[in-house]
Amino acid sequence: MKKWLKRGLYTLITLSILLIFALYFYWVLPFWGMPFNAQRHTQVPLTPAWALECWLWEDDINTAEAVLELLEGYEKHDFPVRTILIDSPWTKHYNDFEVDEDRYPNPEKFFTDLQDRGYRVVLWMTPFVNSISKDTSMGDDETWYESAREKGYLAGDDVQVRWWKGTGGFIDYTNPEAMKWWRALQQPVFDWGIDGWKLDGAATYFTSKTIGGIPVGYRGTAEGLMTTRGYMDHYYRDEYQHGLTINPEFITLSRSQDNQNRILGHPEGFAPLDASPVNWVGDQDHEWALEKEGIEEALRDILKSAKMGYNIIGSDVAGYSGGTIPPKLYIRWAQFSTFCGLFLNGGHNERAMWKRSEEELTIIRKFSWLHTELLPYIYTYMVQCHEGGQPLMRPTDTDYEYYFGDAFYVAPIHTDSDTHTLHLPEGRWRYFFDSEELLEGPLEITREFPHDEFPVYVRDEAIIPMRVSRSYTGFGDKDSEDALTLVAYPGANSTFTLRRENKDDVAIAVINQDGQTRVTLPENDEKFILRFPHVDSPDTVLWNDPESSAAITWHYDKATRTLIVKQTNQGSGSLTVTHGRF
Repeated sequence: MKKWLKRGLYTLITLSILLIFALYFYWVLPFWGMPFNAQRHTQVPLTPAWALECWLWEDDINTAEAVLELLEGYEKHDFPVRTILIDSPWTKHYNDFEVDEDRYPNPEKFFTDLQDRGYRVVLWMTPFVNSISKDTSMGDDETWYESAREKGYLAGDDVQVRWWKGTGGFIDYTNPEAMKWWRALQQPVFDWGIDGWKLDGAATYFTSKTIGGIPVGYRGTAEGLMTTRGYMDHYYRDEYQHGLTINPEFITLSRSQDNQNRILGHPEGFAPLDASPVNWVGDQDHEWALEKEGIEEALRDILKSAKMGYNIIGSDVAGYSGGTIPPKLYIRWAQFSTFCGLFLNGGHNERAMWKRSEEELTIIRKFSWLHTELLPYIYTYMVQCHEGGQPLMRPTDTDYEYYFGDAFYVAPIHTDSDTHTLHLPEGRWRYFFDSEELLEGPLEITREFPHDEFPVYVRDEAIIPMRVSRSYTGFGDKDSEDALTLVAYPGANSTFTLRRENKDDVAIAVINQDGQTRVTLPENDEKFILRFPHVDSPDTVLWNDPESSAAITWHYDKATRTLIVKQTNQGSGSLTVTHGRF
């Protein structure tokens, strides 16, 4: 009896080991890449400053006329837009990179005119060469697919794959001749000055024939058998690196985490960190709840991405698809996106804010400008992460609450209610939209947040660099645009090292001692506006010494108890304020 038990046990152990090996080679290795996923632990790229400003797109009408109409409306209604994303379909086939001129007539002029107007242009693409292309003018065209297959440019045994935009095969990134052909197809749009690719998540379909309906995560390539994970890494890395050889400020917009990860099994994320200058978290609906794939899902996936090391992350404001967008949802999603690295306003349904409610137009414009004004702050923390520091967004143990850099604590509203509970961490904090009251954490707060405000708190001792050019947010106006605004909140002695694109760092120090506040600025090429909220009216405000104080102008706003000091000329020095109580 014991002998049979031993044999049964040995058999069970052997079968278990074989099953583990089968699962590893069938699923874990090809889809997860583990334990060989060193791409998860590498340096994130240095994202150019332009990609941190507001993006715009819509996916209902894909034509030049619709793009221009949308941009002109945003200009007229004074919304900040830096990047226009042109999604599919813009080509004749997927992916021939040949512009469909019925949709986009005279494409060279169209793209270069957008660049001349100060816009950055990002185009959608995937690694598929299709025989059937949904939504394009050349919908069913075997000749396009065959032209690549016959030359051996595609990966894997002539097995075509169905995906959401049709049927086709994968370009072989390991085949030098295939790459020459592929890059030659792309070159015309590079010549017209495009600034990036939206690399949609189609590389996850890199599978061969199925076994029992389950895909096999391997395909043959010019360099041998390749896993799905290996192909995904080629796709994201190779397209990003090639773009950089043409344009040093080139970016790729790729997925980090999203709902598909739980279905297809990519727990380490889509794009590897070193090929992730900008990320979004896939397609949500115009909904609130997690189970309806709404804003709560976007929050979960963005913060999960940040925890994994992704740096510049966002989602489609108000969600990608669904029915009518509820006005309050659009407002709350835009407010949340203000405190993300990526502000991506786009997807299906009405994106022309002036055609929506007056409340949405006013509030979302205000928060779009706030995100734009915070660019110097965002850029500084983006650089710190690139150099090995923490990501810009830093999740906490409390669901959906996070630090945004060191100075901000954000607790997004993700339900259809203006009453919200948050958990302020240890420290001294002020409510960002009405910062008179000083709060001591840890503290649980339940309160109502008006539609034009959001649960964001700022450290009492924070120094916030801002680039202000409008009056919507209350941190300045049109007269502020020729200087860098520094908002110095009361509190302990503070320093902030401002990181700037292609310029030297600026180290700012605020020292409070013996009834005086002193701000020191190093030699640099900026003029500064210094804003000190919640201080008493000063006795004196001096720049270096009494003789050189003509280098500044200042005034005190009694209503807000804010001292505002502006340099008339750039220059290093020390600002001394007496009697102002910090």
